[in-house]
Amino acid sequence: MLRAAQCRPLKLQRFSTSLWKTSPARRKHATITDTSNNPPNIGDELHGFAFKRREYIPELELTASLFQHVGTDAEYLHVARNDQNNVFSVGFKTNPPDATGVPHILEHTTLCGSQKYPIRDPFFKMLPRSLSNFMNAFTSSDHTTYPFATTNPQDFYNLMSVYLDATLHPLLNPNDFIQEGWRIGPQNPTSKGGEADNKLVFKGVVYNEMKGSMSDASYLYYIKFREQIFPSLNNSGGDPQKMTDLTYQQLKKFHADHYHPSNAKILTYGNMDLHQHLQAIGSQLNSFRKTYPDTEIRQPIYLGEVPQNITVRGPMDPLVDKDTQFKTSTSWLMGETSDINETFSLSILSSLLLDGYGSPLYKNLIEAGLGSDWSPNTGFDTSAPRGIFSIGLNGVKEADVEEVKHAIMQTFTAFYKSGFDKIKVDGILHQLELGLKHKTAQFGMNLMQRLQPGWFNGVDPFQALAWDKTVAAFKANYAKKGYLESLIEKYLLNGRTLTFTMEPSATYGEDLEKEEATRLEGKIADVARTAGGEEKARAQLRETELALLKEQESASNQDLSCLPTVHVKDIPRQKEKKALREGTIDSVKVQWREAPTNGLTYFRAINTFEHLPSELRMLIPLFTEAIMRLGTKDMSMETLENVIKLKTGGIAASYHASASPTNLKSSSEGMSFSGYALDSNIPAMFELLKNIILETNFDGPEAESMIRELLQSSSGGAINSIAESGHSYARRFAEAGLSQHGQLSEDISGLTQVKLTSSLAARPLSEGLVDIITKLKEIQLLAISNSGAMRVAMTCGSESSSANEASLQAFLSHLPSHSINTPIRSPPDFSRNAKTFFPLPYQVYYSALALPTVPYTNPSSAPLQILSQLLTHKHLHHEIREKGGAYGGGAYARGLGGVFGFYSYRDPNPQNTMKIVQDAGRWAVEREWTDRDIEEAKLSVFQSLDAPESVSEEGLTKFLNGIDEDMEQTKREQLLDVRKADVRYVAEKYLVGGMSHGNWAILGEKKDWVKESEGWNIQSLGMAEAASES
Repeated sequence: MLRAAQCRPLKLQRFSTSLWKTSPARRKHATITDTSNNPPNIGDELHGFAFKRREYIPELELTASLFQHVGTDAEYLHVARNDQNNVFSVGFKTNPPDATGVPHILEHTTLCGSQKYPIRDPFFKMLPRSLSNFMNAFTSSDHTTYPFATTNPQDFYNLMSVYLDATLHPLLNPNDFIQEGWRIGPQNPTSKGGEADNKLVFKGVVYNEMKGSMSDASYLYYIKFREQIFPSLNNSGGDPQKMTDLTYQQLKKFHADHYHPSNAKILTYGNMDLHQHLQAIGSQLNSFRKTYPDTEIRQPIYLGEVPQNITVRGPMDPLVDKDTQFKTSTSWLMGETSDINETFSLSILSSLLLDGYGSPLYKNLIEAGLGSDWSPNTGFDTSAPRGIFSIGLNGVKEADVEEVKHAIMQTFTAFYKSGFDKIKVDGILHQLELGLKHKTAQFGMNLMQRLQPGWFNGVDPFQALAWDKTVAAFKANYAKKGYLESLIEKYLLNGRTLTFTMEPSATYGEDLEKEEATRLEGKIADVARTAGGEEKARAQLRETELALLKEQESASNQDLSCLPTVHVKDIPRQKEKKALREGTIDSVKVQWREAPTNGLTYFRAINTFEHLPSELRMLIPLFTEAIMRLGTKDMSMETLENVIKLKTGGIAASYHASASPTNLKSSSEGMSFSGYALDSNIPAMFELLKNIILETNFDGPEAESMIRELLQSSSGGAINSIAESGHSYARRFAEAGLSQHGQLSEDISGLTQVKLTSSLAARPLSEGLVDIITKLKEIQLLAISNSGAMRVAMTCGSESSSANEASLQAFLSHLPSHSINTPIRSPPDFSRNAKTFFPLPYQVYYSALALPTVPYTNPSSAPLQILSQLLTHKHLHHEIREKGGAYGGGAYARGLGGVFGFYSYRDPNPQNTMKIVQDAGRWAVEREWTDRDIEEAKLSVFQSLDAPESVSEEGLTKFLNGIDEDMEQTKREQLLDVRKADVRYVAEKYLVGGMSHGNWAILGEKKDWVKESEGWNIQSLGMAEAASES
């Protein structure tokens, strides 16, 4: 998959602290001798590797050891830590030679079969033969990585073997290239339909993935920006307009040139034996000899004294006012990212300038009305050899484009002169300190993702790990007066800038379609010249497509015995229990989880509502944003943000809804509040929560303008959010007509919420938002209470329980003593519609079908979960992705809510997907399932069921959803005991028998097949017209 997170910096969080978190189990330190009595010495050679370096990092409780393979110079970094969630990654430097996406297509194609595992698509066939909790591959801008994580040692070496053979010895068959990359073929080659089915189209999994990516205007802006500031690094994901120039021979050559141990960096992490790792990896590398691949560290362009200005065209956003469609940013080149200390300091500077509603750039740009939200490239990007600092806005008026840069430069000048308040710097450092203490189950994966981009660009991984030294160096520099201000002068107060603007084009989508049609015509003409005419060319392309289909069909019944596997017998029948203590304070129920937490306390509360009117429920997302934006009568939001950073690891408010685990007709809803802090700061955290929830000032003179900002920001990002995860939106809408819980989810986070937000954002200034503010104040009155409607979960060390209980009691005593029940009103009419279509400006489609089933505790819930995995891995992946060309597709079953569903993602042919899904139940009933099939499906289910969890998450299944340990244990045993007959029974009853009760939802470009006369309910989300008319 294309790794977007590696491609562009995070939008709001400029410097991630997620890596620096401690492991689930505490000890003094982990060392290279964890599992060996014979630690190597520097210079020793083991299993073909020379031992180069070792360092113990006490603040992270780990020991890092660096090895170099003697025969090839491959680098291998092992991070020993007392963590059972072991991680492996192999990566290669893959500077893209052009924009055909050859690194991305190769990433897919290597996983389609290898010398040791010569079956079709062993990567996806390993998914149900593993207990891994993470397994994927990523194409980044200049490197490609293949990581996994698992707690099972046998599983670890199984997957390592598959990954190394796939990358070093792939088969790279021509048919794998045209399946994953691109080809030309009939729309529906096996159909006996008319001209539409026989129409020749471009196909390919990656081709359609990137058409979907290019439909995301945020991604498009970022990638076009990168083309300008980093022309030496072509688009590694691939531009669909260039992708069809890639040949099979070029793919094979790129592999030969780049996927070699001499070009590799390998990382392992966890508590497994280093010597066994060295032996397993060495056995794969020792047959290779050193080569000299392209490991050039590419540089961005030189920015001279004369500012550069570039403008490109982009799509219109149908949910945004047509007069605020410009995106613009200004960028500066910073220092070498190999200078860890300065890079860290520049990250702090970025946070001071950008983070939070009280930040100077937010105030001077977004609050000033120049735009609605940050541009996609905003932030400090350290993934390249030189840092790139960018600041920009979405939702800009054409007349304000130049003013954006002017306001940025004014801000820099002002803070160069005045400096930054020490309290803000201290707040950021406090957040980093808590990041070190906060335990996470994904420490190893976070570490890998953090280290590898820099490692491939000359950053010393040992320096990157030396956290205390980096912070100490910053503090020493900061103690010198004017240090941060000197960085502003050094890098930002100059004319060496690139201003990149994307202007809206009403014909952008139409122009893309015309370009693709012209390109397709030209490619067909190329085939015709060699085939002897267009008719012969069409016949040849059809035959190629049918040959591929035949190979794909034969692969569905391949003997997979060459693939390694773990077994269901490796899964413990008894789930490990986490000790929970129940108590009450006044009438509030309190759940206590006492465990080692590194001196932190975690708080979560849910206040439930009865008979909440829909018009209030729909505004809860806006309410939760507003209370973190407006401030109180006594404290501005900037001041509150300072205290939050100084006293907590963060606080949050959100809507909460849960279906009953025993009754589909029952669900609950309310508001959830959470936060964590050092044990000593819990009273301060509670005081902050109380003030923000109860005392946010909705009557202030700037309240309405701030709320409008929030609405415009949400509306401006909606179309891109849908493009990124359209299948999730389709699923929510399809489920909404099946149950009360489905309706609640759609109201809060679905297309219904998008439509409401867009309409409010488009409301004319003359109408005001008084009615909305009145409703927000109503929500504030019922948001939280010291009553039986409230429940609390506390996670902390046993040594801090008493103090925390006293603090909690004081907090509750200041809350309203009774919940406020709203008047009983008739439930809204959300009648089922079997087929709903949302026209949206995308080049591909997103679809979902939802069927009603049974609650969590029903015995049929377990075989339905198993069935969803069987259909995904044995049928739908094959039909929708491999044959249909969609980027993704599958089935899911959810006991909470009682839903069985199907989905497709970035799908070029939703009509074909509909046929496959509608026949899936009958296919499952008639399939002769084997014991191996059932076992693999069970393994797939338990990957997530038994995935490691952070200490802060322990006990939350019960607290949030009412699923106690007895229910979980019963469900576990039911899942382990599912039989083939059980699968057929639920397939017949709930899929075949229930298909007529299902709901379809499809998102994408409206074509002729979407007709109201054929039962389609066509719903529009567009509100931009209303805005522009106002």
